[in-house]
Amino acid sequence: TGFATALSQTPSISSISSEGREDLQVNRLETQIWIKPDIEKTDVDFSEILNAIQEIAKDVNIFFDELEGVNSPSKDDDSLLHHGNLTSTSDDASRLEVVGEEVPDKNKVNGLYFRDGKCRIDYILVYRKSNPQTEKREVFERNIRAEGLQMEKESSLTNSDIIFVKLHAPWEVLGKYAELMNVRMPFRRKIYYLHRRYKFMNRIEKQISRFRGWLPRKPMKLDKETLPDLEENDCYTAPFSQQRIHHFIIHNKDTFFNNATRSRIVHHILQRVKYEEGKNKIGLNRLLSNGSYEAAFPLHEGSYRSKNSIRTHGAENHRHLLYECWASWGVWYKYQPLDLVRRYFGEKIGLYFAWLGWYTGMLFPAAFIGLFVFLYGVTTLNHCQVSKEVCQATDIIMCPICDKYCPFMRLSDSCVYAKVTHLFDNGATVFFAVFMAVWATVFLEFWKRRRAVIAYDWDLIDWEEEEEEIRPQFEAKYSKKERMNPISGKPEPYQAFADKCSRLIVSASGIFFMICVVIAAVFGIVIYRVVTVSTFAAFKWALIRNNSQVATTGTAVCINFCIIMLLNVLYEKVALFLTNLEQPRTESEWENSFTLKMFLFQFVNLNSSTFYIAFFLGRFTGHPGAYLRLINRWRLEECHPSGCLIDLCMQMGIIMVLKQTWNNFMELGYPLIQNWWTRRKLRQEYGTQRKTSFPQWEKDYNLQPMNAYGLFDEYLEMILQFGFTTIFVAAFPLAPLLALLNNIIEIRLDAYKFVTQWRRPLASRAKDIGIWYGILEGIGILSVITNAFVIAVTSDFIPRLVYAYKYGPCAGQGEAGQKCMVGYVNASLSVFLVSDFENRSEPTSNGSEFSGSPLKYCRYRDYRDPPHSPVPYGYTLQFWHVLAARLAFIIVFEHLVFCIKHLISYLIPDLPKDLRDRMRREKYLIQEMMYEAELERLQKERKERKKNGKSYHNEWP
Repeated sequence: TGFATALSQTPSISSISSEGREDLQVNRLETQIWIKPDIEKTDVDFSEILNAIQEIAKDVNIFFDELEGVNSPSKDDDSLLHHGNLTSTSDDASRLEVVGEEVPDKNKVNGLYFRDGKCRIDYILVYRKSNPQTEKREVFERNIRAEGLQMEKESSLTNSDIIFVKLHAPWEVLGKYAELMNVRMPFRRKIYYLHRRYKFMNRIEKQISRFRGWLPRKPMKLDKETLPDLEENDCYTAPFSQQRIHHFIIHNKDTFFNNATRSRIVHHILQRVKYEEGKNKIGLNRLLSNGSYEAAFPLHEGSYRSKNSIRTHGAENHRHLLYECWASWGVWYKYQPLDLVRRYFGEKIGLYFAWLGWYTGMLFPAAFIGLFVFLYGVTTLNHCQVSKEVCQATDIIMCPICDKYCPFMRLSDSCVYAKVTHLFDNGATVFFAVFMAVWATVFLEFWKRRRAVIAYDWDLIDWEEEEEEIRPQFEAKYSKKERMNPISGKPEPYQAFADKCSRLIVSASGIFFMICVVIAAVFGIVIYRVVTVSTFAAFKWALIRNNSQVATTGTAVCINFCIIMLLNVLYEKVALFLTNLEQPRTESEWENSFTLKMFLFQFVNLNSSTFYIAFFLGRFTGHPGAYLRLINRWRLEECHPSGCLIDLCMQMGIIMVLKQTWNNFMELGYPLIQNWWTRRKLRQEYGTQRKTSFPQWEKDYNLQPMNAYGLFDEYLEMILQFGFTTIFVAAFPLAPLLALLNNIIEIRLDAYKFVTQWRRPLASRAKDIGIWYGILEGIGILSVITNAFVIAVTSDFIPRLVYAYKYGPCAGQGEAGQKCMVGYVNASLSVFLVSDFENRSEPTSNGSEFSGSPLKYCRYRDYRDPPHSPVPYGYTLQFWHVLAARLAFIIVFEHLVFCIKHLISYLIPDLPKDLRDRMRREKYLIQEMMYEAELERLQKERKERKKNGKSYHNEWP
């Protein structure tokens, strides 16, 4: 009788147009009706009848859903609450029995759907019953239901005080807000045109393809059979429109909007729902900040592990697929599936990993050239005339490097350090510095092109950020003063110019003060180095006593690293305070201001000691008998007899390795330990079997939330590493290699963290990497200046060059080979009369252990006249030649490199030519397709009117 009644209410099949019948098609699983008609004895098309009956069932479901929304409770009570009953069925299931539809049992248990097994969970809100903000939550949830979102509540299995609010957006709500948000959706398959090629080119390509057949296949590419067919990448897209819904490719309305897009639409709704009377009492973020809700997040798509192999059974879900082909350590050498990352996490996170992958790929040539420079130093070590002379200088006695306790030493004792210095400071260093300056420019310019391609593929070319909401703190502070917004035309809080300037001045003063704190910390490290050299020189152990300067440098670097990490914690709090003091108007302004402050603090904190060693260590010490002192007490530290570059190398190597190791531990080790502790407590309380039966929202709630500052920490770590790689690369050519090895690990660490250790972040859109690109450009400019000074001031490249062309055996001949460096060591050392030592500087030993009698003279690194000259210890002519050559080199190097950088920036266009042509072609095709689709629809409507006997005069053709 129910079937007969439904059939009697069915509209005439002939009145249903072919286009309408296509809209009535549903999934095969949703049309399982217990009917066995005698097809041979009737001419009725039962497929049309079944489709019509299914449409009636849909209408019945919509009616009940609307009825439930009308009669739904408006209070925050337990009427929607189910105490962890994962297998109970809802009233929707009984309603669906009218048409005999089966509810998938799997969807009931996996924790991704409502209890009916049909409505997918798009968003999760978490609150505690004991929270006093009940009234705000009641109003908020009532308004959520008024917006059309469906809601279901579930109590936690581990804590009855925790309540999970499950939200689902029906098709009507998704379509409405997708149109408002201009969400681009696929509407036509792309047509690829092959360029016309000449026969000669075709023959060459055939020969190349034959040659490639003998080579192994590209191991770095992912298996195409493993990755799903991402339809939106093969289709033209357009902003979704309900009026033109027939233009879009809709196979299934439940999967037309992917999960990330559904969650983004629901979040967009939640940000605009009121929770209290008043114009500013709106949005989920405010409820999270005042504690009404404890957490809000979209769900992961099930477990990232599976009992079955992905090769034989396929991926269980996108999270499992990402884990196997992206976050697993076994695929560290393969390219990233960026389209899948973007589909699961959104464009903003996808762009970060695209930039990180591009940066890592560009590090390969830099690491190769840096390794070549290092190996060049290794191969030419035995032919280096300077290191040979240092190792053979057993008769040259150097003056003590500290007061009293430091002994006289032979120059040959620093043979090892001279050889190590040659590994980094050799003839290829200047070439490598120029290469790295050009590399930084090429990296940024080609990243522009790469970003343009990604923006085109991900439909970000025409995307513009929405008018941002004003921060609640800004509204609360300046709610009394209002003015009209020039964009929206609505009144909004206004900050006076004088108030804004005063706050910026106070903030800038705070930044300056914190930079002074960094300088004070560096000053403390300098005092430590000065004091410790004498202490280590009088140490009992011969190993430390003989290597007092290296031990001082090593311990100073480790202490400096500890100070850096401690000050970073302080800087974060200060940057947060100063940014809030400025009262930025929007979240993006707040984020940019905070980012700039944190980068300045951490950059100065990380590199201040390195700048001291590179440009100040040993430069202003005076000379024996007239040393410069701190507070007229401590003698300033001198460089090692083999030069200051070895100290700079140690500083960079230790800081870089320790910093990257610590960052990797904090990024992955800390969340792993926290999640392990949570799982341990759950196992102890509920056992292993009960834990595995937890629903997905419970599992995700027990994961760690994403950093409050989003991708800030990830970007900051890489930007600081980029600075280390480029700024002092002339002193440490292995820095790009260390950065490359770290980044290969970093990509998989971040992927593992996002997929397994963190809750799923909200998918958000972005066109580029934001303010970080400007910071990268600034670092690139700074790297040119610092490398010029490192080569000219820190290394011995310029003094050797001046000696070879002016004072050496080849002077005036235009040659500068190793034979021209004979005598360089002796020419670079000055003579000092031991009897001229100050009382507080005079060493305890008289040097009789070297020649059997007290020493009369010792040598030190400088270009000064001997003690018996008319002007004792005055600068020689060679000193002024070296100084002039250094200044000239800095000017020439900077201008040359900057010209090359600007030339490269000019020659490399931001958009590839083929991409520009594709964009123009696609724009033309989209206009043609939209016109043809609209014309086809009008022709169908005209035919239908003629068929039904309805015609109108004066119609447009």
